[in-house]
Amino acid sequence: MGDWHAPQGPFDIPDVPDYIPRRLKPWLFILFVIIIQFSGGLYLAAASDMVGTTALMQEDILMAGYAQLVGMSVNFAVMFRLKFRFSNRVALTTCSLVLIAANLVCAHTGSVPVLVATCFIAGWFRMWATFACNSTIQLWLTPVRDMAIFFCYVYLVVDGAIQLSGVATIYTAFLSQWEYMHWVMVALLAFMILLVLILVKPVKGPMQIPLLGIDWIGASLWSIFMLCFTFICVYGNFYDWWEAEEIRGAALLAAFTLALNLWRATFLHHPYISLQAITNRNVIRASMVYLVFFTLLATEHVFEHSYAASILGFDETNMIDLNWYVMAGIVAGVIFTYLTFARNKWRYKTMTAIGFSLAAAYLAYFYFLIDYGVEKEMLFVPLFLRGAASVIISIVFLTSIVQSGLHFFVFPQALTINGFTGAVMGATFGPAVIGEILRHTVAKNISLLSPAINGLNPDIRPERLGELYGALCRQALVVSMKEIYGWLLIVAILSILAIIASYSQIRPFAIFPKWKTIRKTLRRVVKTNPDYA
Repeated sequence: MGDWHAPQGPFDIPDVPDYIPRRLKPWLFILFVIIIQFSGGLYLAAASDMVGTTALMQEDILMAGYAQLVGMSVNFAVMFRLKFRFSNRVALTTCSLVLIAANLVCAHTGSVPVLVATCFIAGWFRMWATFACNSTIQLWLTPVRDMAIFFCYVYLVVDGAIQLSGVATIYTAFLSQWEYMHWVMVALLAFMILLVLILVKPVKGPMQIPLLGIDWIGASLWSIFMLCFTFICVYGNFYDWWEAEEIRGAALLAAFTLALNLWRATFLHHPYISLQAITNRNVIRASMVYLVFFTLLATEHVFEHSYAASILGFDETNMIDLNWYVMAGIVAGVIFTYLTFARNKWRYKTMTAIGFSLAAAYLAYFYFLIDYGVEKEMLFVPLFLRGAASVIISIVFLTSIVQSGLHFFVFPQALTINGFTGAVMGATFGPAVIGEILRHTVAKNISLLSPAINGLNPDIRPERLGELYGALCRQALVVSMKEIYGWLLIVAILSILAIIASYSQIRPFAIFPKWKTIRKTLRRVVKTNPDYA
């Protein structure tokens, strides 16, 4: 991605006036990033409250929430073009206004298409604002442009904001109602706009690079494909999978858009995602690792909520308090990755083995721990391990994309693929598979345990019989969870053995080119290449 760069004088942000102390300028943009990361069209932590007060189903809310991830992933391919077209002042003001509108729409609409479309747009602008801030302070974080160091910061902010926004949402709903979280974020975004207008100058580059040659048709087709994939995973169980016309139609549309995108990439000079990005070895390896790794951790979405609510009897505030355990794991994982991978250049193979080992420990802990009498404090260790494992794998393989040897114009396209496979597929595919396995396993175990109830005294009172069947269902759920945790643990151990058996001496050396070099390259291509027009 570029040569090693030495620091060039004290870091400064020309967008911020000089009457603001230089040391405080980067922290202003970190404040902006935190507000942007907390904001969104929808807050999945309040899904149960939304189901109870609106006509929406759980699947509708999940679909809208994941549509936001799709919007964020699709934006990666054009984020550098936006960086050199608009100033930070314009970008942050525009994105904040869009996110305010998204919060207002999502707080009042009951239409699923409107909700999904709004969240998709909110995700797109959320990613734009996040990149505008992070790229501005990149040299402050790592003067040599070492992306392994930079990504430690990125995932600390992004993953940390996910956990903390869930806590904020639940406690806001507990103290008042879930809509108030939207109003709180509207107020924070309005405050951010005020700060931007006062403290951020409209600094423009030496030349504003026009948004020419962007394959917007390809962007739309890729978005449709990702949304169809998400729809199948989220609504599959509700519609009984391939028995429903909705799932079959979504699968056909996804296959058609994917095939059309791949065909267009064979002859377009500047497709939205090129075949070079899709077939890159590091991109393929990262996608495969994400598929296996996040399927192993899919129990987070399928089991943990059901276990805490149905078996342990936790209310929403007790369940959301578990986010603090995950947050502790994220912080520890980022610090560990920074010290070992970013600073001391541990190998990709070593870090991957550590990530999978932590995931295996998480699965093993739940396999042996899961029972009726578990205290909340006993869940600290597995949730801590899950948070650390997830952030380690994410940082390591995003860094590998930077070190993949792709041309700079292809590199953002690889980030889009990485965003889809790591965030969208990681949040939807694994839970869909594990959820379906759980459904069949619970049904099997209920059928095995039912004869014990059927042989009871027929004169037993009906209400007592109902209690016994409820206890049977809970027991079948616990046994099924333990069984699936065991199978996933076996897969995790086999994955660790495969990683150990593989050979890799590659260490992280992912250095980003200078922003001036990127700007000159984009300007030269736009001027000399008529295909961009």
